[in-house]
Amino acid sequence: MAVIDTLDFTYYDPKVFKVITKMLVRFEIVKKVYLQQRHMHKNRIKRVDDRIVSISQPHIRPIIRGKAGKNVEFGAKISLSVIDGFSFIEHLSWDCFNESKDLIPQIEKYKEMFGYYPESVHADKIYQTRENKNYCKNNNIRMTGKPLGRPAKITEKNKEKLEQEKIQRYKDDIDRIIVESRFGVGKRKYGMGLIKSKLKETSETDIYMTPFVLNLDKICKKEMDENKAKYRIIMKKAS
Repeated sequence: MAVIDTLDFTYYDPKVFKVITKMLVRFEIVKKVYLQQRHMHKNRIKRVDDRIVSISQPHIRPIIRGKAGKNVEFGAKISLSVIDGFSFIEHLSWDCFNESKDLIPQIEKYKEMFGYYPESVHADKIYQTRENKNYCKNNNIRMTGKPLGRPAKITEKNKEKLEQEKIQRYKDDIDRIIVESRFGVGKRKYGMGLIKSKLKETSETDIYMTPFVLNLDKICKKEMDENKAKYRIIMKKAS
């Protein structure tokens, strides 16, 4: 390593310099992998911060999912929101993060875009923390999920109200399905699950392109439906 550091690259061909630079970067990655493995072996542990699992893609991190057959997944973790049928990536990271911390910034971003708070927020259980629920309550936002704490005792006075709240929670859970479907549609029809880019930047570009094309497809479909409806009306008048 000391010999390479003292070399004068002035008279090297640019292509050779590029190859040597790439090798040095790869060497640093291998060195870090060795230090991480040595640390885990020495301390008899099975985890380390910012663990590298791929030398060609050192930005990828293992993410514990707990799914059946897929306890650990590798790749980017994203937080997705759907507003009026349009999909937006709110948070993308190669490191594992707690999604519940994203809810309040996303709602504030919604207010910044549209000038008012949303009427309701349909979120997964991980978002239904006490902090998020209190925030939504203070801003008159209806949030999905059961209220925290002990269930209210059913009486003749509140029986009808509790039944209406139960029905509303069921409707909100149905409306939330569209968020889950965006991931499935993105992977099945738009290649979100088939990203082959090696670099971090190009991989993120490919990921962001999926909701972009999803939204573009929705706009085109809406315009086509409007044109079809208009064409039928003209045909009926002509006949």
